[in-house]
Amino acid sequence: MLIKYTVGLFSSVRILGTELTKLCVSQHLRCLHTGCASLAVDKALLMKLRKSTGYTFINCKAALEKFNSDITQAESWLNEQAQKEGWSKANKLEGRRTKEGLIGLLMQDSSAVMVEVNCETDFVAKNDKFHQLLKDVTLATMEHHHSKAQAQKGYMKSMLQAEELAKLKVSGGSSLADLMALYIGRLGENMSVRRALCLSVPSDWRIGSYVHGGVASAQIGMAMGKYGALVVFQCGASEGSETLGRKLAQHVVGEAPVALGNMNDLPTGQSETRLLPQTLLWDSSLTVAQFLRQQNAKVLDFGRFQCGEGSE
Repeated sequence: MLIKYTVGLFSSVRILGTELTKLCVSQHLRCLHTGCASLAVDKALLMKLRKSTGYTFINCKAALEKFNSDITQAESWLNEQAQKEGWSKANKLEGRRTKEGLIGLLMQDSSAVMVEVNCETDFVAKNDKFHQLLKDVTLATMEHHHSKAQAQKGYMKSMLQAEELAKLKVSGGSSLADLMALYIGRLGENMSVRRALCLSVPSDWRIGSYVHGGVASAQIGMAMGKYGALVVFQCGASEGSETLGRKLAQHVVGEAPVALGNMNDLPTGQSETRLLPQTLLWDSSLTVAQFLRQQNAKVLDFGRFQCGEGSE
């Protein structure tokens, strides 16, 4: 009797095991074709979202699952989450020094803007996402400057500080402050938009520009580096004016003048801080004023940024 019962029990177990196996296989096949969110995310779509946003694979996968592989909604949701997280991080990281970063310089027609955006480490300053942030800030600054310059003819110069820059609008209508929060959430460091110099000149004036310590980035399409300079000048002929402007701006970056001076000023030696009496960077036999006379040119104004200066 016991033997019959045992044999029957084993038979039932085998039947039950077979049914469970069939059930698991069936559920697994349904997962592959329809049901399981963890297997439903397309790898190519995941890679695309990861590349376009810079967020982690885990977050990108969660976003695609949440919105049934709608990449537009997924990206929008990721940005919202990063911005919320960014504001939280910004509050926590506030006060941490941002002495690294880059200078962005953009020329458009008879206008130019030079912007400084800072971060905590040089590692983040080399990140493509940080470069995109710098571009967004520079473009927003240029748009703001153009809106002001349209109402004023002649020479226009303005300096924008952090508080003013934070209120500028970027594409989509959000503020630069919101954009900074978004990137703080993405990159995990304290960041700040420190200052911007904006210039517009009459048609017979020129703007020379130079950036030192340049950073190469395929997506940017503008000059970036650790030092930048803009020089407003006049010259007798337009031919060669771009080269002349670049050389003058290069001198400003290298010799760091703090005032213009005038054409008749005499140099005071190594500690000379006026531009025109300074010894020419590439020819020690001439002062800047002497060189300008040779070129039938005149410097009217200049500006120089060094990334992180004064942050100590």
